[in-house]
Amino acid sequence: MLLELGSHPFDITYRALVMGILNRTPDSFFDGGEYFDFDAFLRKAEGLVDDGADFLDVGGSKAGPGPEVTVAEEMDRVVPAVEALKARFDLPISVDTFRGSVARASYEAGACIGNDISGFADPEFLRAAVDHEASVVACHVRLAPRVPDPTPNYDDEGGVVNAVRNFCSTRAQWALDAGIPAQRIMVDAGLDLGKTPEMSAELLRHSDDLVSLGFPVFLSASNKGFLGELVETEVHDRREATVAAHCLGIGLGCRILRAHDVKGSRRAADVMAEFLEARATAIGAA
Repeated sequence: MLLELGSHPFDITYRALVMGILNRTPDSFFDGGEYFDFDAFLRKAEGLVDDGADFLDVGGSKAGPGPEVTVAEEMDRVVPAVEALKARFDLPISVDTFRGSVARASYEAGACIGNDISGFADPEFLRAAVDHEASVVACHVRLAPRVPDPTPNYDDEGGVVNAVRNFCSTRAQWALDAGIPAQRIMVDAGLDLGKTPEMSAELLRHSDDLVSLGFPVFLSASNKGFLGELVETEVHDRREATVAAHCLGIGLGCRILRAHDVKGSRRAADVMAEFLEARATAIGAA
C-alpha cells in the first residue's frame, strides 16, 4: 500500500509511519501548554525529528472542550509554526484543524496534510485540500469538536464499530468525490472523541474493520483516557499502554501512529514491520 504525503511517497505495506504531535495550545490534555512558547515548540520539534518522526502534526486548538479559540488565534498559533518547520525539516507537515480557512493558510505556508477531527464538516476543508494537492485525514466524532459528549450512544447505528466504519466510509467517499486521490486519504476512528473508554477499547480491538475500507488507518491512541482506564494510570504514566495499543493496532492493519513518544513508537513500529514482513514471506513460501 502506498501513501502520499505531499511530495513524499511511503510504502506502508508493513512499516507504520509515526507522526510526532506538536501542540501550540496552552491547554493540551497531555503537555498542558509546555510547548506553547515558540522556542520551546521548535526545540520539541527537533527532538521529535531526532527520535525518528516520519512527519509532524501541528495543532492550535485542542479537540476537547475549553475556552474559545478564534480563527485569528488559531492561525497565529499554527501558520508561523508550519512556516518554521517547513524551513527546518524535509518532512511532511500536517495541520490538526477542523477549519477550512486554517487548513488553506497552512497549506500556503508549507503543510501538505489536513488532519480534521470533524470529518470534513466544513465544506471549505476539502476544497482547500484539492487546490493544494494535500492529503487528508477523515476522523470520526459523534457531535462536533470541542463539544462535551458525556453520554455517547450508538445503539441506533448498530453499535460503535459499525457507526464509525460507516462514517469514515462516507467521509472518504466525500474526499474521493472532491477529487482527492485514494492514496492521499486516511481514516481515523477518533478514539475518545464521543466515545466511552469501553467504546474506544472496542474500536481499537476492531481496527481491522476500519482497515477493510481500503484506506490507510490513522491510530490516535497515544496517552488517551481509555488507556488510563484500562491500566488505572494518570496521563503521564501511559507510555507502556500506548506502545501496547500501537502494536495491537499495527497488527490489525493500522499504518499511521499519532504519537507523543516518537522514539518508543518508532521502535515498536520497526519491530512490528519485521514481524509482519517475515510472516508474509513465510506464508508466501508455504
